[in-house]
Amino acid sequence: MRSPCTVFGKCFNLLTTLQLPNDPMMLFSVVNMKLRDQYASLDALCDDLDIERADLERRLAEAGFEYSPEHNKFW
Repeated sequence: MRSPCTVFGKCFNLLTTLQLPNDPMMLFSVVNMKLRDQYASLDALCDDLDIERADLERRLAEAGFEYSPEHNKFW
């Protein structure tokens, strides 16, 4: 029997297939968790999730957050 996460021979990470949250605080939390645990840079996260970096930065900037490349996180 196939694993439930196997689709066409590939296993997908559930978090990467879901849309990012619309709520700014949830977005901040999810993006920082992914940057901490899975990605070495914001560019890598955006490339992998197929999202526009400028749009993500704008959404978080509207909530008062900015990206720190040195720390690889928003604050």
